[in-house]
Amino acid sequence: MKNKLTDLNDHLFAQLERLSDEELTAEEIAHEVSRTDAIVKVSEQIIGNATIVLRGAELVAEHGGKGTFEHMLPMLTGKALVEGPKK
Repeated sequence: MKNKLTDLNDHLFAQLERLSDEELTAEEIAHEVSRTDAIVKVSEQIIGNATIVLRGAELVAEHGGKGTFEHMLPMLTGKALVEGPKK
């Protein structure tokens, strides 16, 4: 995987530094604010996804890897979410 949550942290701090640049014109500030809004929206989705994955890992840790919920965690088990009908 190319990007990690630590990379997201770096991007957020870099954007904060751009917003803090006292030499920006009003137009440049408006552009950076717009860019920040987009970064925040994407970041929230990434963090939400990481939270779900973490919760899945917690379930596996709490209940072991042999529970009936394993098929619901393809990001941990690598198995398809929906397998064909059982015969």
